[in-house]
Amino acid sequence: MQLQNFLDNKPLYYDEIDYGRMPRIYKKLKEFLPQPKIVHVVGTNGKGTTGRFLAKALQNIGFKVGHYTSPHILKFNERVWLDGSDVSDEVLDTAHLQLQKLLTKDEINSLSYFEYTTLVAMFVFTNCDYVVLEAGLGGEFDATAVFENELTLVTKIDKDHEAFLGETIKEIATTKLNAIQKQAILGYQDHSEIYEVANDFKTFKVQDIVCKEDVEKIASKLNLATYLKQNLALAVSALKFLEIDYDENSFENSKLFGRVTKTSPDVIVDVGHNSLASRAIVGELKNGKYILVYNSYKDKDYKKVLEILKPIVLHVEIIEVDDTRIVEEKKLHKVLNDLSIKYKKFEHIDEGEKYLVFGSFSVVEQFLKMQNG
Repeated sequence: MQLQNFLDNKPLYYDEIDYGRMPRIYKKLKEFLPQPKIVHVVGTNGKGTTGRFLAKALQNIGFKVGHYTSPHILKFNERVWLDGSDVSDEVLDTAHLQLQKLLTKDEINSLSYFEYTTLVAMFVFTNCDYVVLEAGLGGEFDATAVFENELTLVTKIDKDHEAFLGETIKEIATTKLNAIQKQAILGYQDHSEIYEVANDFKTFKVQDIVCKEDVEKIASKLNLATYLKQNLALAVSALKFLEIDYDENSFENSKLFGRVTKTSPDVIVDVGHNSLASRAIVGELKNGKYILVYNSYKDKDYKKVLEILKPIVLHVEIIEVDDTRIVEEKKLHKVLNDLSIKYKKFEHIDEGEKYLVFGSFSVVEQFLKMQNG
């Protein structure tokens, strides 16, 4: 795969970002890019599931739809979904070569991994009626924010990526809501400051648009985890706002892997990695106790995460992840000791025990690779 070979030589993360680069290159490429109706999804948690609920419903209703999401678990193709399937290597390579022809070598090299792949995805979505475009970690300066959109959906906002987005909820909300171009629907929020910031924008509240009973019916049909109902409600509100007719069957096959997903009767995997996700998991699994297969990136508040998870944890099994961003083992050990949580190295699943695999996309990826040999 030519695109994958190219991406393998691009760093995934940067300590500093040139916020003017993507707007400059987008201006150059605009005439060659498709102009579908775009729904932009920003927020801290729940962007992937909200986007997939909406994208799959639009497809089931009869539209040609693209969904751009990140990161991926096992294969890059998971990030670029077109009409019900992750796109093939061939489709991605065609878009990659098309993009290469339109940019100079310096421009190609200067683009970050996420910026480049966002542009590749947009070339894949050439014939789409709708594109659901998920922001990466930001809002106002995110690579996805340069594309003209019809509507912004704002999932739950909380603290995460503070080094880039701000230290307080108000600062983070401001950065994310600054991505709004025309109008936005605010999903259910836990912090009053978010609604205060939203007063400066043309926003609507999800609870003022959707009928709770309608959402419950669809959620029941999909057998959704409780916390995913709020993401479903936001997707439903988008359809209502865009005046697109739907019914209970519109959301068939819209669940996204890695969100309270059972990979076997005794194993649940979830790609959550922050306090907000931890609270959601505890709310969902509060009646059980699990062996926690865990690791964390060093920039996450892993002490807070483990503190929240402790009531449902029997003990922790630390899974080794080959990534420079992973926290040093001795620091993780200290936190676990401070919280009086027993731990050991993860080696394999023991039959008859219940497991929760949690900590990031990388943790779930490594676990699945180990399980699949």
